Amino acid sequence: MNAFGQEFPVSERSREVTARVAEPLKNAFTTNGLVWGSPVFLRIFKDTKRLETWVKKEEQFVLFKSYPICHFSGQPGPKTKEGDLQAPEGFYEVKPSQMNPNSDYHLSFNLGYPNVFDLAQNYTGSYLMVHGKCVSVGCYAMTDERIEEIYTLIQSAFEHGQASVAVHAFPFEMTAQNLSQYHEHPYAEFWKNLSEGYTLFEKTALPPRVNVKDKKYVFE
Repeated sequence: MNAFGQEFPVSERSREVTARVAEPLKNAFTTNGLVWGSPVFLRIFKDTKRLETWVKKEEQFVLFKSYPICHFSGQPGPKTKEGDLQAPEGFYEVKPSQMNPNSDYHLSFNLGYPNVFDLAQNYTGSYLMVHGKCVSVGCYAMTDERIEEIYTLIQSAFEHGQASVAVHAFPFEMTAQNLSQYHEHPYAEFWKNLSEGYTLFEKTALPPRVNVKDKKYVFE
């Protein structure tokens, strides 16, 4: 538990990792004018296989580092049912309790699938993670080295009081040009809905508040 009353699981493995990885990350923060423990935000893009880590600097988030995704399973489109091997797309939230320092895949955190939107569609599935190693049956596998840094960034933010970390997962960058290429795709309307949240962040550099109404994402 930190000074803000948040509880998050730790293990001998996670303690060793965060102790080892924190110092070089702190140095990188200093170089980039960032304060260690500042709130973080993640974006995932399937087409370019990358996970972006953003850190709050004063009143906005700035891109800290992009990590190659080693592997994910499935095609562009959301996860809709247990066993479909799809990696999720949408707007997720990671709370301290979703951190797994004892993962079979080195370290991991649960994306929180199914979220309210997924449940409204009657989608099914569980234990959709971002984790180490390079194998996936619906998760985002980062390799052990990369998950160590990402995990440490998130844990530091939790330790300094961030209540939850937003993770936005997209099939591609949700630009008008990219969306036009998929206007006849079965998930075109879903992706158009995702693009609303994507565009708000691009304009403000602040993750929007995400809710669900009439089976669609709505944003503030």
